[in-house]
Amino acid sequence: MLHTLSISLLPILLIVAALGDVVSLRIPNWLTALTAVLFFPMALLTGMPLNEFGMHILAGVLLFVAGFVFFQFGLFGGGDAKLMAAAGLWFGTSQTLPFLVATALAGGVLALVVGAWSMILMSWEIHGSDQSFGSFGKRLRELKPNVPYGMAFAIGGILAFRETWWMTALI
Repeated sequence: MLHTLSISLLPILLIVAALGDVVSLRIPNWLTALTAVLFFPMALLTGMPLNEFGMHILAGVLLFVAGFVFFQFGLFGGGDAKLMAAAGLWFGTSQTLPFLVATALAGGVLALVVGAWSMILMSWEIHGSDQSFGSFGKRLRELKPNVPYGMAFAIGGILAFRETWWMTALI
């Protein structure tokens, strides 16, 4: 039971963050705080070695600093920066790079999809093609092209999670 909880908790929290970000373009503070706080009892309950624990803390701190820098330059929202740091606690230094690479790739695909959607909306504005879809077309046009990067964190996190301490040490 504990093993199942330890390997499912972070992916579930990332999925909840992604869904919330898609719907509202916000990642709530309570969710990032919960993601960070739950790392500590799970590390204790699963018997994470002290040196491994330290590497996980280091990863969280490094990703918090990086997220803060990205936020200052307008590359991330505040929720994105905090979620990245909270997830970093779960990944540790050994899996931070795979997590970031998978997240960047997922974010790139997501940005392309949002860009394509933006082009469709622009075409509809110019040509009025959405009229043939009736009220459904009107609702589609109301969707604004923003990148919910919480979705990229969820995809990247789930892809990278299979190689983490949680999956390899507890089997």
